[in-house]
Amino acid sequence: MGWTGADIPDQTGRVAVVTGANGGLGLETARALAAAGARVVMAARNPDKTAAAIADIRSGLGDASLETVPLDLASQTAVRDAAEQILAGHERIDILVNNAGVMGIPERRTVDGFEMQFGVDYFGHYALTALLMPALLRADAARIVTVTSTAHHMGRAVDPANPHLTGRYGPWRAYGQAKLANFHFGVGLQRRLQEVGAPASSLIAHPGLSNTDLQAVSVHETGGGLSQRFFHRLAGSTGMTPEQGARPQLRAATDPAAKGGEFYAPRFVNSGAPVRRPVMRRIGMDRAIARLWEVSERETQLEIDLRGSASQAGSR
Repeated sequence: MGWTGADIPDQTGRVAVVTGANGGLGLETARALAAAGARVVMAARNPDKTAAAIADIRSGLGDASLETVPLDLASQTAVRDAAEQILAGHERIDILVNNAGVMGIPERRTVDGFEMQFGVDYFGHYALTALLMPALLRADAARIVTVTSTAHHMGRAVDPANPHLTGRYGPWRAYGQAKLANFHFGVGLQRRLQEVGAPASSLIAHPGLSNTDLQAVSVHETGGGLSQRFFHRLAGSTGMTPEQGARPQLRAATDPAAKGGEFYAPRFVNSGAPVRRPVMRRIGMDRAIARLWEVSERETQLEIDLRGSASQAGSR
């Protein structure tokens, strides 16, 4: 049968932050962590949807330890506000699951002028991780799990001269770039954590093809085109359930045998039980990670300070 949520060890006393926790994979991740005893901070954008998600979890787990924090990853100011609220309530964080995202949408920009998919899926999570790093480093062995996609295989490394694909936008080109950035971020962060001997670790996960509301949001809220509607139908007919799709990121976050730098994904690429997959070291990956860090610090004006505090990289 393979690894399931029943294999999650006791999480009592631990604090987990999950982005996009009000639907799909994020909701199932929050539910499973709460069922194992964790205090789950559900960081999500839509307050009505978040309230419904809490009611859903508590309908089966009346004693679930949950709290909510408004988080709009499309706004760097909102990310800072969310991080400030989380830090005010928690001296340490044991698990951070960078889960939320948008997929294959028409060209749009965030309030900061970032290409929307790169801004939400990657830059928002980069900034949140940087800002929460002090609390992550105060935990005994925190785990930062960044969610990528099989689409990272079709992505191209970020071009520092045009990270927002100005004049070159395509919905899937942008999505591939964002998900490859998530992959490179997970690998690069682990290297930096190891270099300084930090107690935290960084892992990567992808959910395969899962029937979640990600496709529906892409289609209905952002005016998705033919390709978005195709993947929406495909996920509905052949995709795994959200519970199944959340298992790779849950295993990365909680399996005692999992180690920093590892990559968890479905056994059969897009379906199956979560297993550890090799991190494919493409030619030029080290250079791509270095460029991603350069762009991340420049665009967000934040550095990930592994001495315990996020620092400003300069004025915008």
